[in-house]
Amino acid sequence: MNMSCRRKNTAVLVAGITALSLGLAGCGAGGGATDSESNELTVLVESGGRSELTPIKDAYEAETGNKITFVELPYDSLYDRVNTELSAGSASYDVAALDAIWLSAFAPGLTPLDDLITEDVQSDLFPALIDEAQIDGKFIGAPVWTNAQVLFYRTDLFSDPEQQAAFEAEFGRELTPPATWEEYMEVAKFFTQDTDGDGSFDLYGTDVKGAVETEWLALILQAGAKDMVLDADGNVTINDEFHKAALDAYIAPVEAGIAPAGAAQTDWATAQNAFNQGQLAMTRFWAHAYTQIPADSPAAGNVGVVPMPAGPGGFGAVPGAWYLTIPQATGKQELAKEFIAYALEHNELGLDTELGLAATVSALEGASAERPNIAGLMEALDAEGTQPRPATAKWQQIVDSVLIPMLQEASAGGADTTALLDRAAEQVEEIMN
Repeated sequence: MNMSCRRKNTAVLVAGITALSLGLAGCGAGGGATDSESNELTVLVESGGRSELTPIKDAYEAETGNKITFVELPYDSLYDRVNTELSAGSASYDVAALDAIWLSAFAPGLTPLDDLITEDVQSDLFPALIDEAQIDGKFIGAPVWTNAQVLFYRTDLFSDPEQQAAFEAEFGRELTPPATWEEYMEVAKFFTQDTDGDGSFDLYGTDVKGAVETEWLALILQAGAKDMVLDADGNVTINDEFHKAALDAYIAPVEAGIAPAGAAQTDWATAQNAFNQGQLAMTRFWAHAYTQIPADSPAAGNVGVVPMPAGPGGFGAVPGAWYLTIPQATGKQELAKEFIAYALEHNELGLDTELGLAATVSALEGASAERPNIAGLMEALDAEGTQPRPATAKWQQIVDSVLIPMLQEASAGGADTTALLDRAAEQVEEIMN
């Protein structure tokens, strides 16, 4: 595998960091809520994190005799809890599993983990995760599981002799999972069908998710861009030719009438439900969804997984990693590092969970032969064009107030994408300044 580390400057000046730093300086870094001599750790997690970390926790407790207590919070509440405590220079927990997009905002209150993320550890991580884990040149998180978007397709439809013959007659080539944007549109058009003869489509070739942004970000990389929305220096790039090509390609199924209605409000849950109910022949989705297909779904046992189709710039994906971090304010620095080191060393235990994910190359390689979603995930993570989202504390604000409203307007149909991107550029400039 290509494990060369493609680093970039992740130092971006952001509002809020100064306030966080002042809070830490004023309150000091000592003394979390628990006794530093205790062998108990409190680990802050979101629900998916609890699932992923439970087998690691159980093995760690059995081997060391130490005690792990999870504090589980919803996604937004997890962010608020960490933000409030780090800003005050305190922590009621010893380890937190954090979404990658939060690392820049919380870095001033987190303990650098350079002594944990050694060269040996880095050799077992994908380049994009090595990049993402570093803020201002220091590792402030250890990846414990990661995700990326892949292409799910219905193998029963693709292998049907009648469908194969009809596709070859229409397009002059064999029906296979699409490898390019052009092939993706052809296959999506072909599988938009009225299968029950009632005069309306009940099967669509694919979906368009207007209410989430990450799939579009991947298309920006596939269009040939070297960055998404912002460059490494924080300059706004959202209205360049690559973002325009990606937006046009993203909404193309809506414009062609080969995606279900309501694209502007379609989010991950809606799309996953549509695929599981048999309404879609293909969907670009996070790799973990393969393990969540219900047994009574028309798709059960009939799903293949390959990397997302490549654009004119080749193939690239956006990692969806979560990182174990340590607040500077906990008095249990060494015990917390011990647990994180254990989680990295026994990362394969996360594969036997509801999400079924891991972060290290060795752990994922061990499962790739039997799990097509893991094989597709590894190809996505190791692709030359794959890179993390911009390292800025304002990323979530950009997503919520600019990217999603823009995608919703674009996916409603008939949009002037150039005008939308120009307006988005102005809005992102305002946020960054």
